[in-house]
Amino acid sequence: MSQQVGEHKGKKRKHAAAEAGVTEPSTKRSKKDKDAKRLAKEQSKVDKGKSRATDDAFRVVRASLTVTVPPVFAADLRGGVEEMLDSMLMRYIPALQGVVLAHDRLEFLDKSATIKADCPFAICKVAFDASVWSPQVGMKLAGKINLCSPDHISLLVHRTFNVSIPRHHITTDEYEFEYGPAENDPEFGASEATENQAAEGAEGHVEGGGRWVHKLTGTKLGDSEGYLEFTVIGLTIANQMLSLVGSIQPDPFSPAHVPIAPVTTATKPAKSASRPDTVMMSEKEVDEMIEEGDDSDDEDPFQKLGRMADEAEAKERRAREEAEEAARKEKKRKRRESKAQEGDAEEKKSKKKKKS
Repeated sequence: MSQQVGEHKGKKRKHAAAEAGVTEPSTKRSKKDKDAKRLAKEQSKVDKGKSRATDDAFRVVRASLTVTVPPVFAADLRGGVEEMLDSMLMRYIPALQGVVLAHDRLEFLDKSATIKADCPFAICKVAFDASVWSPQVGMKLAGKINLCSPDHISLLVHRTFNVSIPRHHITTDEYEFEYGPAENDPEFGASEATENQAAEGAEGHVEGGGRWVHKLTGTKLGDSEGYLEFTVIGLTIANQMLSLVGSIQPDPFSPAHVPIAPVTTATKPAKSASRPDTVMMSEKEVDEMIEEGDDSDDEDPFQKLGRMADEAEAKERRAREEAEEAARKEKKRKRRESKAQEGDAEEKKSKKKKKS
């Protein structure tokens, strides 16, 4: 009975609201609100995926290792192993293919350590979790610009790891290098220099006397905070330290971005081994040439000296050609003589055979 009375009163309120021209707010969500909420969820998923893309270089590896603990840690083997693992931090370990950042969950695989022969070091097999920074070629990372030059851009990833982007991997068709003011430039006073230093300290990076800017808009390369996204194209390992080589080209692995070494072409033919580099002249010839140069005003002495050197060189070349021709003729003559002697010897043999 009470339910029927409630329904009757609800119908009366609806009729009264309809007569007054007032519509009640609907409790159902409109289609636009649902679409907006769905798009927001999808966008949040995309943003989360982007934030994870730069963290793919970090990973945790379960590693096993055989260590030799010095006898000073005989009473505390765990402390000795941990100290040895601490020496691996911030170093590139080839077996782990990355830089070790931290280690945890140390575990001894054997219940007892072994000592071989007279060596006092305890040999232990251990396992541990290693947090490793292991970037791979082709991975996209982001670093903060700390130095710009016409040849390369230097960045810091996570304020620790060095990255270098060479010039041939910078989009020079869109960006160009803009030189900054010199330290002793009179147009820029001490106040300007202090302001630049303060700005550089606030931003946390140094532009190195210049910057890469867009050719059309003039905006700096990178975002407002100085971060730049790049593609890893190479790893450089030196003294157990890892540094990266990056590229901001749309197709970083294209052969078009490989620098070509300049090829030098010889403008003069190579001299033969028998040909002398300089033509030697006697002091008498040089003195005569200088005296002749003093008497005549038409030709410069240095030009005459060069002409005489050319003439001497041509004379020497002709003499060498004549000597070579004479040598060829002598060879031909000796060859003819040897053939004639062979023919005479054959005739003598044939005559002897006939007589016999």
